Amino acid sequence: MLYKKIYSSSLGSILILADDKSLLGVWFEDQKYYGASYSLNEIVYQENSITKEVTAWLDSYFNEENPPIDNLPLDPRVTAFRKKVLEVLKSIPYGQTTTYQQITNRLKEIYGENVGSARAVGGAVGHNPISIIIPCHRVIGSDGSLTGYAGGKERKMALLTLEGFYK
Repeated sequence: MLYKKIYSSSLGSILILADDKSLLGVWFEDQKYYGASYSLNEIVYQENSITKEVTAWLDSYFNEENPPIDNLPLDPRVTAFRKKVLEVLKSIPYGQTTTYQQITNRLKEIYGENVGSARAVGGAVGHNPISIIIPCHRVIGSDGSLTGYAGGKERKMALLTLEGFYK
């Protein structure tokens, strides 16, 4: 069974989607790729232990407490390549950033030469179904610019500011 809950944050409403065992998605309501390929209209608003755990995590995050993600049961339903990219995203420390090219280089270190281009990495980052928790907002352009973020560049800057990256 799938469960969904709306979380109210200072940056707008966030949809949490979970099943009985894991977190499947976290999206700002007006972001690109909202809901991924889930039929959200068919899912009832109902809490379970996962949505409650994610709510507590988001509360801690928006209170600038740097909560760990290790204990959250994350299950992004994406391709094998995108899973690899999301694993690298999870390793970006709170309050720090990386570039698409650095992610590509890291993937090459881990998996070998044929892992895809920085453009392919950008597509995977942009389609991250568990935003904020899997920190795609910490990825910037190689020139330091705030490149695209499915939740909007203003939110990206706000999240990085919350983490202390911008002072």
